[in-house]
Amino acid sequence: MSADEVLAAVEARLVSTFGEPDARASVTFVGADRIAVLRFLTGDGLVRYATLGMSAAPMADPNELVADPVRGPRAELLLTVRGGRDEVLRPLATLAASPQVEGVIVAPGGSLDLGGPVWTGAPFTGFLVAEPGGLVEDVALPEPAEPVRFLPLLPMTPNEAAHKRVHGAAELQERWLRYGADLRDPLRRSVPLD
Repeated sequence: MSADEVLAAVEARLVSTFGEPDARASVTFVGADRIAVLRFLTGDGLVRYATLGMSAAPMADPNELVADPVRGPRAELLLTVRGGRDEVLRPLATLAASPQVEGVIVAPGGSLDLGGPVWTGAPFTGFLVAEPGGLVEDVALPEPAEPVRFLPLLPMTPNEAAHKRVHGAAELQERWLRYGADLRDPLRRSVPLD
């Protein structure tokens, strides 16, 4: 399957899950293919943002001398925010381009840090990458390619990110559950981390 065919299948899966996007933005970075971010409105005040372009090629281990053009994990990023925050479009595209630009593999349990607020006034500077499969089904690709997975992003405050580095992703998620954190709230404060 060509990269264009992969992206067409990914977009079709997003549209079949969320309906037609109400907006899209595209960003091109030096050394990377174009990354689009699609915005989907829901009837309950939530806005979902999905990247489109990260899955065009498999993510490669930066220690490998030659990247395999077929084998390797493929993913797109999903973010859900109550009321939406369109300022997050460029940061999401930046994160989606990081496998191509920086040679990183984005996987569940990992952190993606922007080094500053993810949007103006946000208490978050990065995201925890959550497990796929809950919101959007994987897109199967012909063997030996791995399926495209849709990885939810959960906003983290700097304190939560530091806590996650020390105690792990599972412990941070357990804390969020214990304190009833609304991970879609764009102004959510950090949970107690004592």
